Parts: sequence; structure tokens; C-alpha cells
Amino acid sequence: MLGFLLLYVGVVLVLNSLWLAGKIEDREIVVINVVSGTAALLVALVLVFGSDADAGSIRAGSLTLLFATTYFWVAYNRLVAVDGRGLGWFSLFVSITIVPASLKALTTAQTTLDIWMGVNWALWAVLWFMYFLLLAMKRPILKATAAMTLLTGIVSGWIPGFLILDGLL
Repeated sequence: MLGFLLLYVGVVLVLNSLWLAGKIEDREIVVINVVSGTAALLVALVLVFGSDADAGSIRAGSLTLLFATTYFWVAYNRLVAVDGRGLGWFSLFVSITIVPASLKALTTAQTTLDIWMGVNWALWAVLWFMYFLLLAMKRPILKATAAMTLLTGIVSGWIPGFLILDGLL
């Protein structure tokens, strides 16, 4: 499921970066956020409530649900035209929550994929913190956030997702 989910994380982040850069309209970005949010939600539900669920899969499902919530919230904000402060504060919560996930992944890494995932968690923590600064604190970092969203989407989602699905990673 990891390759499947990362591919959708990649596509939603790449398209959200284009939206942040003004290349996609507000209402049009809703579709990929709902699709990606649904994919992440389904993966989270399988991990948490599947017949072979254990502490590790419940942890993974809980963290995955943070992605789903983010994507659904972005979609919601575009439909009701709010300023995003609530999503910004949620992003602070997420960025703080996933720092330990990055540290754990890096300190227990045994494979290249494990190391890559630890770096991915760190990238996502930085990105969510940037959303906090942009949305809740109203810092003028829109261009930097769009660029970081694009970079993170390619490096942490699109490339590893594709490589995992192709059996190359």
C-alpha cells in the first residue's frame, strides 16, 4: 500500500504547489485533494481496523490519517472560501507530531527505503510547519511554500511511490 499512497501524496502535493503558485483555480484543486484524501483515508482504515492490525499498523494508520485530514481540509477550504487559519493550526499540530516519526525512522533504519522514509517525514514536518506559518501566522511565504510543496511532492511522494510500485525500491 505504501507505493500506492506515496504516488497520491506526490500528485496532490505537485498539484497543490501549482495551485499555490496561481496555476490552478481554487475550486479545481478540490478534486485531487478529495481523491488523495480518500485514498489516504482508506489506507488508514485498513491499517487501523484490518484483521492483522497491531500496534505498528495502528501507528502508521494514525499518521496516515493526518494526511487524509489535511487533503480533505484543503478541499473544504476551497469550497467554502475560508482563510485557512484552522488548517494552519492543524498543520502546526501535525508538524510537531511527525518530528518523532522522522527521528524514529532515521534511528531504526535498516534499508535505503527506511532512510528515505525518515527523510520524507522530516520534509513533511517542514512543509506542514510552512503551512502553519503561511495560513495561521499569515507570513508572506507563499512562493517559498509553493516551491517546497513541489519539491516535497516529487522527492517524497511521486518518485518513491512510482519506484515502489515498479518494484525498484
